[in-house]
Amino acid sequence: MPEKPQHSDSECNIKTGNTPTNQIIPAMSTPLASIFGSGFLVVVPILASAVGPYALPAMVIVAFIAFWVGSIVRHNILCAEPVLAEGKQSVTIIAEQLSAYALVAAYVVSVCLYVHILSSFVLASFELDSAFNKSLLTTLIIAAITVIGLFGGLKPLEKLERWALYITIIILGLLLVMFAAYDINQYLTLNRFSLPAMPDRSAWEIVTIVAGTLIVVQGFETTRYLGEHFDTSTRIRASRWSQYFSLSIYILFVALAQPLVSVLEGVYDDNSLIVLAATASLLLPIPLIIAASMSQFSAAVADTLAAAANLKETSKQRIDTRWGYALVGVTAMLLSWSGSTFEIIALASRAFAFYYLLQCVVAFSVCNNIRERCLFVVIGAILAFVLIFAVPAG
Repeated sequence: MPEKPQHSDSECNIKTGNTPTNQIIPAMSTPLASIFGSGFLVVVPILASAVGPYALPAMVIVAFIAFWVGSIVRHNILCAEPVLAEGKQSVTIIAEQLSAYALVAAYVVSVCLYVHILSSFVLASFELDSAFNKSLLTTLIIAAITVIGLFGGLKPLEKLERWALYITIIILGLLLVMFAAYDINQYLTLNRFSLPAMPDRSAWEIVTIVAGTLIVVQGFETTRYLGEHFDTSTRIRASRWSQYFSLSIYILFVALAQPLVSVLEGVYDDNSLIVLAATASLLLPIPLIIAASMSQFSAAVADTLAAAANLKETSKQRIDTRWGYALVGVTAMLLSWSGSTFEIIALASRAFAFYYLLQCVVAFSVCNNIRERCLFVVIGAILAFVLIFAVPAG
């Protein structure tokens, strides 16, 4: 996947050397956990609802846009961080401060989203998947996370992230293998693939729904905030390679899932992946639900931690971490009653689009290359479109 040329060392006044692989892999775990957090659970029904048999090209477009947005984050790791450390460019500093607040808001929405998806998958296994039950269970789980944060701290639960990532990748691998086996058998039997019907949507509806899928590939920005643990070169390469790996898996996943989507008969829910998994193999739904529960709970804890830490930093220590947990938890609980999972997904996409848009402003303010500035403007325009016009599937 192509990427814009990196700045020279002299232009950004920083040297980036080759990073050993044994350092890059640990640095990739956080962005990969975020990117795979919820996206693979919902991307197939969302794209099927929007574009039917054209889900694969839509996924490729989303992947390329996400990769170019990721290049903005990598640019800012390399070029904006030294400028921010000097504290001399007021435009850069203000844009970065605004983006920090935007990121807190985006994390709050994503906490609600992760737990909403968790609730949907768990309740589906008991045939209790109603809107009220999902909102209620989401509220209870977020309340539990908040109470743990207030009285014991969430740091011990942070270790779940890596295990959840491992289990998620294993389940994803199983789904890919079983979907491929189903596809091959279908082609040998029918001499063709059975693809879903094209939904009756206008071009504008399609574009605005696909715009709302940005959240499914969000997470690459996390390396921007791992400066205490990894150097500049490691974070840049970890961000890039996590996107190479995850976006390739997403494209393959959507491609292999397409011949199964027709079994949904045009009814696309946030937990439709369970039906697709059962179609491929009756042994898949239970491990899928376990993986979904672990990954979503872990992601919710990670984003609660990140949001509370960012609140403390942006408020200049005025908001204690514990009260940060409370503020994040209460807001996320209120959001859990605001709509369906697809509506929260669109809201989360818009929240992260606003954050990425502000990061475009940061990148523009520290760059003197006209061609790259034009690229930042184009990417910013795409993100502004997502921010203003993204709508939920369904």
